[in-house]
Amino acid sequence: MAWDIVADDETINRTVAALKKNNIDAVVVDNRQEAKKAFLDSIPNGSEVFQGTSTTLIEIGAIDELESDRYNSTNKKIRLINDMKERGKARRAASLAEYAVGSVNAVTEDGHIMVASASGSQLGPYASTAEHVVLVVGAQKIVKNNDEAKKRVEEHVLPLESQRAMKVYGMPSAINKLLVINKDMPGRIKLILVKEKLGF
Repeated sequence: MAWDIVADDETINRTVAALKKNNIDAVVVDNRQEAKKAFLDSIPNGSEVFQGTSTTLIEIGAIDELESDRYNSTNKKIRLINDMKERGKARRAASLAEYAVGSVNAVTEDGHIMVASASGSQLGPYASTAEHVVLVVGAQKIVKNNDEAKKRVEEHVLPLESQRAMKVYGMPSAINKLLVINKDMPGRIKLILVKEKLGF
């Protein structure tokens, strides 16, 4: 099955309606330039921001902005800590950030989102601990249901993420933890769906 084809407008509209029904505030933009603007406009200046590892955020050109003086970046702070014990404490504290940002691995037509992780560092903030969550998602990640979402993660996402992890960390990735958000509290999660292939 091809996992990297951008969904058509009918599928996108159906998915957005389902996400909204599940209290996930979904908006649609045409391209990565519009995605970057919508993304940054969703995070007030000065906010504390936890950033999950995200190829999508790199591709829309948001990383430099996130780590600029415009925001209070937990990732930037953590990298400056040399003591490993203190760094661990800072990572745990970062899960309580005002905003958690990143992407997901699949969005279902019935309004669910799925995120796989080797470490699980972004899953807590996405699931519950961050006050707000802003996600940018390429429309090629839309699938029928949770079963298809899991297949997409296993067949498509994991091999590509393993390639990335080998270059960065010298080891392959793994689906050690899997988060499915079926519904959330109103106003907590915003998902920016982009009519472009972004991330994997």
